Amino acid sequence: MQITNIRNIAIIAHVDHGKTTLVDQMLKQCGTFRANQVVEERVMDNNALERERGITILAKNTSIFWHDIKINIVDTPGHADFSGEVERVLKMVNGVLLLVDSFEGPMPQTRFVLQKAMELNHKIIIVINKTDRPDARSDDVALEVLDLLTELSASDAQLESPIVYCSARQGTASLEADDLGSDLQPLFKTIVDHIPSPEGDPNQPLQLLVSAVDYNDYTGRMGIGRIENGIIYANKDVAVANYDNDEAPRVHRISSLFSIEGLQRLSVEQASAGDIICFSGIDDINIGLTLCDTEHIVPLPFVKVGEPTMEMLFSVNDSPFAGREGKFVTSRHLRDRLNKELLKDVSLKVFPTDSADCFRVLGRGEMHLSILIETMRRQGYEFAVSPPKVILHEQNGHKYEPTERLHIDVPEEFLGHVMEKMGERKGLLISMAPAGKRIKAEFIIPSRSLFGYRNEFLTDTKGEGIMGSVFYEYQEYKGEINRRDCGSLTAFETGTAVTYGLYNAQERGLLFIEPGTAVYEGMIVGLNPKNEDVAVNVCKKKQVTNMRASGSDEALRLIPAKKMSLEQCLEFLSDDELLEVTPQNLRLRKRVLSTNMRLKYASYKK
Repeated sequence: MQITNIRNIAIIAHVDHGKTTLVDQMLKQCGTFRANQVVEERVMDNNALERERGITILAKNTSIFWHDIKINIVDTPGHADFSGEVERVLKMVNGVLLLVDSFEGPMPQTRFVLQKAMELNHKIIIVINKTDRPDARSDDVALEVLDLLTELSASDAQLESPIVYCSARQGTASLEADDLGSDLQPLFKTIVDHIPSPEGDPNQPLQLLVSAVDYNDYTGRMGIGRIENGIIYANKDVAVANYDNDEAPRVHRISSLFSIEGLQRLSVEQASAGDIICFSGIDDINIGLTLCDTEHIVPLPFVKVGEPTMEMLFSVNDSPFAGREGKFVTSRHLRDRLNKELLKDVSLKVFPTDSADCFRVLGRGEMHLSILIETMRRQGYEFAVSPPKVILHEQNGHKYEPTERLHIDVPEEFLGHVMEKMGERKGLLISMAPAGKRIKAEFIIPSRSLFGYRNEFLTDTKGEGIMGSVFYEYQEYKGEINRRDCGSLTAFETGTAVTYGLYNAQERGLLFIEPGTAVYEGMIVGLNPKNEDVAVNVCKKKQVTNMRASGSDEALRLIPAKKMSLEQCLEFLSDDELLEVTPQNLRLRKRVLSTNMRLKYASYKK
């Protein structure tokens, strides 16, 4: 049975191609906001980290009404590390808007999410965005998308997907490449005409597959999902079942139901097949569970989410400054927080280790894990993390490692630098094509080769290069790759860094700290251009030397310290180093803090 007054769609695209901006305009033009209402840009990116970084991290639901038809919209992340968010929400929808930048064209994440949508046989609407750019090449990009569909073995119906040309910033859409249009009406009409209505029978027993979870201070843990069949009522019992195991179904009472309308959740007494709703009352609700009628328990299968490719060790902080800045510092706090994250992040996995104070955390990439680290430190957690490592598989006595499909777009004059670095990092060129005065190239490269490369890439291309990658496949291990060609400057003693000590230390390399910074023995205070570690005494004061000239302090000039972001710290880490994470500071340190012990160990290895 078709529910004709509902459409369920997801907006998928590569990062920065304009998904959230397009949702802003769709909400505005369908009357979600008052005419005089002040609305922030990217209103769907509603948590602090998303606003600071300008990216979408979590998939979010909203809805609009167009000519009495309710269009449920899921805004998804564009970064490959959060592709698990995209995979799980695709079960809620019947079609997708594939958004592509009119200049950049299809990127690695575009390929990945499109393939997932095609596997579920979803209808596709191709949206060429940013057509108002002066360097837009809309017709060429449309052909590139069709080539991509052909490469992914699209069906005849998917090859005939309609193309809409948009400017999300201007809020316009058109069916012609050379016409900007005046509003988004052509897009709305295409959605209603091309995306099928959800199928479901309100007269059948209840089936609702949970695709997302949320938390509210008033109602507690909430589930979000599409009703496949039947009707769900507030204050009525339902059975909670799992398709993947033989656990006995549990009976719970739905305490409240909410319909998603615009940016609000409106309380309702019942909801019917085809709609996407929120519900509360089940404290241990998880993604992938099915709500069923208590007398007809038939759970639904959940989409298989891709496996993690990277791991890090999260451990209790044991540095000399441990416990000074964090609110949650014990292994119990750390374990409970990681287990809580598992309930809403289907891409994450956590395993115990031989030590009760250390946990093995598996994720999709550096950014996936760095967002978790940043979220935890903002919540008051203090802990230490190891350098990220790829997850290796062993088969028939051979080691296999994850590889990435890397897309690079650079001006012609910087291509030589990039090709040289790709060779050093065992990247395999699979395609190259000119695009005006720029060159587009694709490589298959080991995932570990990209650790620490993004900042290097921006330096090599003077900020003009564009790069994006997505998991490709496991391939045979490529051998050793030199991850870092520099050493660390470590503090020689515990104390407070002073200008005199830093002035002498900066001759050895680039410093990370300023005068007045508290340091401890073994803490990394700078970078040594030579590939060796050097202990420096940044706490040395002038009075312990034979310098006695008055006014000599004024003559000391320090080079500004390099302030490293969380991602830069993770990229810098070597195998014998850790990152100490607290709500106030990020401190790089050696695993073994004692300088003498490290020297003894180094001489023993030789």
